[in-house]
Amino acid sequence: MLALNGNTAPYLQYAYARIRSIFRKAAADGAPASGPAQSTVLLNAPDEVTLAKHLLNFGLVLEAAAEEYRPNFLCNYLYELAGHFARFYENCPVLKAEPAERASRLVLCDLTARVLKQGLEILGIETLEQM
Repeated sequence: MLALNGNTAPYLQYAYARIRSIFRKAAADGAPASGPAQSTVLLNAPDEVTLAKHLLNFGLVLEAAAEEYRPNFLCNYLYELAGHFARFYENCPVLKAEPAERASRLVLCDLTARVLKQGLEILGIETLEQM
């Protein structure tokens, strides 16, 4: 239940904290600490596409979870999102990418963090900036 891997709250909190860490490092390089102002997302790598498509399903998952009184739908979605983000982060360098690609990947990171935070809040789980 408290493991930092697997389908647990700490694993999801860690995924959020890792994204916030990316923005702290980006801020040290002069980028905005809360997310880029750019709204254009370039989806060149397969892991970028997978993450973006999964993010698009958040609203549908919330509706299904509410309509069917099944919070586990949201739990499963967030767990899958954290997994997609981990693969994206592993295979698509964010801070070392070229400027346009970096900005696009920071947008994906920001969107992922927002969805994780909102999903966890709905479940009554606090997010942490650092772990």
